Amino acid sequence: MPDYVWAIILVAAVIVTAVVTALVVKNYLEKSAASTIGSAEDKAREIIDDALKTAEAKKRESLLEIKEESIRTKNDLDKEIKERRAEIQRFERRIQQKEENIDKKADALEKREAGLTAKEESLNRIREEVSKLNEQRLQELERISGLTSEQAKDYLLKIVEDEVKHETAVMIKEMESRAKEEADKKAREYVVNAIQRCAADHVSETTISVVQLPNDEMKGRIIGREGRNIRTLETLTGVDLIIDDTPEAVVLSGFDPIRREVARIALEKLIVDGRIHPARIEETVEKAQKEVELMMKEEGEAAVLEVGVHGIHPELVKLLGKMKFRTSYGQNALKHSIEVAILSGLLASEMGLDVRLAKRAGLLHDIGKSVDHEMEGSHIQLGSELCKKYKENAVVINAVESHHGDVEPTSLIACIVQAADTISAARPGARRETLETYTSRLKQLEEITNNFKGVDKSFAIQAGREVRVMVVPEQVTDADMVLMAREISKKIEAEMEYPGQIKVNVIRESRVIDYAK
Repeated sequence: MPDYVWAIILVAAVIVTAVVTALVVKNYLEKSAASTIGSAEDKAREIIDDALKTAEAKKRESLLEIKEESIRTKNDLDKEIKERRAEIQRFERRIQQKEENIDKKADALEKREAGLTAKEESLNRIREEVSKLNEQRLQELERISGLTSEQAKDYLLKIVEDEVKHETAVMIKEMESRAKEEADKKAREYVVNAIQRCAADHVSETTISVVQLPNDEMKGRIIGREGRNIRTLETLTGVDLIIDDTPEAVVLSGFDPIRREVARIALEKLIVDGRIHPARIEETVEKAQKEVELMMKEEGEAAVLEVGVHGIHPELVKLLGKMKFRTSYGQNALKHSIEVAILSGLLASEMGLDVRLAKRAGLLHDIGKSVDHEMEGSHIQLGSELCKKYKENAVVINAVESHHGDVEPTSLIACIVQAADTISAARPGARRETLETYTSRLKQLEEITNNFKGVDKSFAIQAGREVRVMVVPEQVTDADMVLMAREISKKIEAEMEYPGQIKVNVIRESRVIDYAK
């Protein structure tokens, strides 16, 4: 046979063998799977039976526990109900006892009320009898005294009023005297200690400055050809130059101290330099203005350093330096502020307060004066706005607002600043007043006292620091004098503004005159 036939036979045999093998394996696998599934189902049935048995047992146990718990709960409730019933019975017994007691008390009150009614009737009868007796007594008294009851009442009231008035005056005088002695003693200690420890110069400022010249020929050079130099200088500085017969001197007149200082410095520089002409004058005035600005800054820093206050805003320090060129009644504003700061610190130390805060408030109390001629408003309003703008302490702001009494002080430090400001202003030589202001205050003082009933005449003496009131002795008694002095003092405080204090001296003089013939 050919080879390809053998090959075909061989392939056919292999295919038949593979098919038979596949059938055998498939049959085996099906049998094996069927046996495995059967055993798994048996196991599943066993597990389910066990679970059912276990659940049944748990259910029976739970039912038993629930029954036992319900039995215990029922027993507890029965016990609690019994206790509540017993307690309610006790309350009922108590209430019954209280009701019995209340009934007994009501009976007793009824008996007492009946007794009181009987007594009230008896009292009413007695009152009627007393009233009749009083009427008879009044009629008899009126007949004996010759006065009606109203007249007698007025007479008694007048006697009592006079006695009370006298006793009140005596009491007021004693209390005032005692309080004044203690307050004066304490205040005198504080003020004297503060003033003794504060040494401040008092220089009366004026509205003119004098520049010394090396010779009288310099006057002509200052005036210049056809007066051009003096006109330029006056125009640039805003100050009047007075060149008269005064030997070797030129007077600078102006109400603005800063301009006057600029003019003084510029003129002194021009005199030293010798070159005096309009261009040179403009250059020198500009330099003098810068020098004065630097001087203001340095003066402010020196004042802060002298007082020992730190942390003040640089703009406030510059404004403090500007106050060197401001005056109040001739008193230098910066020197006054430094003195008030030192006095405030000393008074605060005597009273155990914050010394640094008191110094700060005293130093800044008049800060508004540095700009009050440039801006609208009083120096108190401007000072308060400046302190608020630069985040100053609330105590300092209140001290600035209240140091003249425009606002109520909210702290002891504000009151201290008020006192220190008054001390500094009222010290002899610190300030000067115009004759018109002085005479007006004296006249107002005498007018206030003359308006009181019973005043004969009054005299303001000691530069207005004392007023002597002469009263008519027939109209004003000794007791009335005490009340009158107090009323005059209160009216002066309400209607006048003055530094320090005014002494009210009420004088009552009785004179008896006769003639020998």
